[in-house]
Amino acid sequence: MKRLLPLTLLCFAISSLNAKQPDSAKAPTRRPNILWLVGENLSHDLGCYGAKNVHTPNLDQLAKHGVRFTNVFSTNPACAPSRSAFLVGMYQTTTDTQHMRSHRDDDFKLPPGVRPMTHRLQDAGYTTANVKLAGGHNVGTGKLDLNFVNEGPIYQTDDWASLKLKQPFFAQINSHEVEYDIYDRQSWRKERVEWVGEREHVKHATPDNVTPPPYYPDHPLVREEWARYLNSVSGMDVRIGQVLDQLRQDGLEDDTIVIFFADNGRLEPRGIHWCYDCGLRVPMIIKWPKNFPAPEGCAAGSVSDQIVSLIDVTATTLDLAGITKPPLMQGRVILGPRAESPRQFAFAARDRIDETVQCIRSVHDARYHYIRTFTNGPTFASLNRYKEKCFPILPLMREMQAAGTLKGAPLEIMQRTGPCEELYDTQADRDEITNLVDSTKPEHREALMRLRAALDTWIVETGDRGAIPEPPEVIAPFAKEMDAWFGTPKGFKK
Repeated sequence: MKRLLPLTLLCFAISSLNAKQPDSAKAPTRRPNILWLVGENLSHDLGCYGAKNVHTPNLDQLAKHGVRFTNVFSTNPACAPSRSAFLVGMYQTTTDTQHMRSHRDDDFKLPPGVRPMTHRLQDAGYTTANVKLAGGHNVGTGKLDLNFVNEGPIYQTDDWASLKLKQPFFAQINSHEVEYDIYDRQSWRKERVEWVGEREHVKHATPDNVTPPPYYPDHPLVREEWARYLNSVSGMDVRIGQVLDQLRQDGLEDDTIVIFFADNGRLEPRGIHWCYDCGLRVPMIIKWPKNFPAPEGCAAGSVSDQIVSLIDVTATTLDLAGITKPPLMQGRVILGPRAESPRQFAFAARDRIDETVQCIRSVHDARYHYIRTFTNGPTFASLNRYKEKCFPILPLMREMQAAGTLKGAPLEIMQRTGPCEELYDTQADRDEITNLVDSTKPEHREALMRLRAALDTWIVETGDRGAIPEPPEVIAPFAKEMDAWFGTPKGFKK
């Protein structure tokens, strides 16, 4: 099937072809190193964000010497679409990379003019690295998990030791923790994970001292899982500390901009995969090196409440490297002398994840969050075999619902069906319990109309491909594969 480019990408392609100067044309003679520290499946669950029962001294110290951002949002609540977006600085719904782990075995290539950010950095003289080992420590997974595989090598090396001699460099390190990722490949079943954060480090959270969100039932298993998640965050901080120590030992700290952020929101049933705040709001900290003058807005220990999309990290990284942002790149430069006007809105989208077909769109402003589900049928209660196997809270909620013991907000999210709209006041209702879509209060009606209009405009202007369904023959193998790996719960069709 021939793919049609949205008008924005067509203009992007033409402007890229007509460009007379390479990306590196305006690059300064001396440029900083840039280090991305990418957390897995994480929201504001760090000490520097006020979280309890976690131990994150390394990231807390990074925030003390850097800028902590409070309103940063991923463009998708799952890893592959989100990473596909922030590696190119374009919404995944514009570039046809919106479905989870799509285009892994076809001839798909990114639209003309759209390139991995690392290729642009390499053209400008940066060495690019995706690091697993640093100073003898196993600090990263080397994860890519992109919905494009035919663009050539994304990184040049995975060797941390070589970077000191290959400056300027851009390095990415992806954390191990906060992830279910251990397979029994003999039986093709996903096994429950004892997270690295719990295996190797002190448990700061216990079922007795945690308070899970009220959209889950008050149950021992829920408290156990919540403690497990928080302990994995503490474990992640240990790895981050190893990287920062090695950066210092190698004499690179004062020449390296450090950017920490998460690829999407929390590893919890209502977080990852879903366009709720806990699935989209991520931490971000930027620390500036001593040997380069800090731009305005980068004072040590400062806090920024500006609205940021993760694709803005891409545009900003290029700008920090002295590379002019490509024409019509959808990410924005958020700091420095070329900073663009702050966003009013942050947009996100969720489409097929594994075998589960959902079409959901989301928009945040500084206070309100609007979610629109286009798909028919159950939303949160829809079947995803990976989550049924690896997130025991979900089958617990099914059991309690069947027994008539599930009440309040947990029951409401299990009963929600699409198409539907949701509106939440994220300042007054941090856990997004009270849906304001039918509220008659003037401020709620105004917010609903404003965010509806903003989302409608974004869908058109960005060429959102969500209305184009994947063929059934593309989706069917995912259901078969997920059944082989995780099984299918009773009551659901294989």
